[in-house]
Amino acid sequence: MKKPSSAEPGITVSLARELAARREGELPDAVISHAKTHFLNALALAISAADQAPVQHAVELGRLVGGPGTCPVPGRVERLDPPSAALAIGIAAHVDDFDDTHLATVIHPSAATLAAVLPLALSVQASGKAALAAFTWGCEVQLRVGLAMSPSHYDAGWHITGTAGVIGAAAAAGLLLGLDEPALASALGIAASSTVGQREGFGTMTKALHVGKAAGNGLFAALLARDGFTGPHDALEAPRGYFHVLAAESDDRIVMRGLGEAWHLLDNAVKPYPCGIVAHPVIDAGRALRARGTDVRRVRRLLVHCNPLVPDLMGNLDPADGLQARFSAIHGLAVGLLDDTVGLASYTDERVRGKDVIDIRSHTELVPTPSCARDAVSVTAELDDGSSVTVDIDHARGSLDRPLTGDEVQAKVDALLEPVLSDRGADVVSAVAEMTTSPDLRRLASAIVPERSAA
Repeated sequence: MKKPSSAEPGITVSLARELAARREGELPDAVISHAKTHFLNALALAISAADQAPVQHAVELGRLVGGPGTCPVPGRVERLDPPSAALAIGIAAHVDDFDDTHLATVIHPSAATLAAVLPLALSVQASGKAALAAFTWGCEVQLRVGLAMSPSHYDAGWHITGTAGVIGAAAAAGLLLGLDEPALASALGIAASSTVGQREGFGTMTKALHVGKAAGNGLFAALLARDGFTGPHDALEAPRGYFHVLAAESDDRIVMRGLGEAWHLLDNAVKPYPCGIVAHPVIDAGRALRARGTDVRRVRRLLVHCNPLVPDLMGNLDPADGLQARFSAIHGLAVGLLDDTVGLASYTDERVRGKDVIDIRSHTELVPTPSCARDAVSVTAELDDGSSVTVDIDHARGSLDRPLTGDEVQAKVDALLEPVLSDRGADVVSAVAEMTTSPDLRRLASAIVPERSAA
């Protein structure tokens, strides 16, 4: 990394300076539209998962140790203090692994950013426009931080959504609080010392905890900085700072390169399936085999020629429950081949333990193929008569080359909201759509709470 001269500000100060200067600036229409899509997607996921055990644990802890409850938890009746709400919302938005992914970094940027922005925006009575702008910048900052240390950081075992997410959450919260340049630099410095998450936690509740802690720690960092708590203003680039400690190879210049002109958020994709994105082409292949009429009773072996990241990240060959199955590409292939649709029901504990999926998984082999792109796969089904059927997926559903359409995203959101909010889910959708013209988020805050709250 280039070391700045004494007259040249480093990355941390430069980032704080640019964010503070751009706080009131207009965002491009395409970026605003993309940000709304990801804000809504993450919010719908948080509402859908509101009653799951990891969220329940976080809510109970927040009620026990938190301050006065002022912030709604989407999909629930409880109100928590902002940092406790951020923890619960971050967990809820990510626990199903159904949120979004920036394929170049494997970061899920929306969950931690939403979780920091929503409770704070409600607490400070920010406008919808300010909240959406903070969300947009928070996502963009964490993607730039992630790109600066990819792939060595993730390859070493760090969960990059937790470690980069806290920087983005701090940036978003700092913007909402109106921090000036020095305070924003301190918030980033504090956040840099608050990273969390190793990949060893994948397949357990701890993976979602990384995202909740990234949101809560980032929000906490901004609140401390607002009150005069200081942090190192060279935290990102210093020899014993964030990038040097967390990555064997990095290029911190990426953080500032084209900031405000080039938007990495536009390379972020909504997931069509609730599991690691590198398994999505495998699921598509299973669905393609099913569409061709492949008789599963005749399948003797399934060979999956895939990018090496698939077995590295999704190589669980015998998942015991739904959380573990989200990191099993061969489970994705099985449900793609067996089920009419692949969604949340495909990753319940009961479905994962089904005899038919266990049988398919036992006949499946992952073949790491360096020439295979991350969003591609070739699957060959060898049948009992010696014949075979091969399907090639060039680009998975939800990839940059084959993104979900607006109608597909809307269908996903509707399916997530309906079980919790019934026909009131449309209020959430319209409230997000109107954020750029809303003086506050009161309508959204009302829409995300189930009707039983009136009981």
